Amino acid sequence: MPENTVTAPLAPMEPQDVADAFAYIRAWQAGDIDTAGAVADEAGPELDRMLLDVAARVFIPVTAADDHYGEPCEHSFLAAALGRLLLELLCHSVCLSGPRGMADTIVRFTENILTEEHGGVGEVLRRLEDAGMKQAMEAHPAHHITA
Repeated sequence: MPENTVTAPLAPMEPQDVADAFAYIRAWQAGDIDTAGAVADEAGPELDRMLLDVAARVFIPVTAADDHYGEPCEHSFLAAALGRLLLELLCHSVCLSGPRGMADTIVRFTENILTEEHGGVGEVLRRLEDAGMKQAMEAHPAHHITA
């Protein structure tokens, strides 16, 4: 059987990376191109890496769910493969390249997969950011976020 990504937890992001990545995603989702551009300029080339980190945290937990009495089944491996495929597309710049493509993919995935029972896109993105920030702060308690 293929490796199940559920068993390999993702390392926490740096708190500032969480803040910057979600600032860009939320600005892009709101159509605020000026703010998205300012965040991208400030983050520089690292924005791609930060958005890939966020994408992994958005896609993998959803697509790698073990829904067969708490045990992975063939469908959970297929779903995990879908999540890995989405990340590979982003990672290798296949038609979704650059911060805009990655942010748009995260927003669309959130809108189409995560919002049915959990609120609007903005609300879900805020919860995802809060979860990422909590994990980052627990892993890196000495880091402070700059506005």
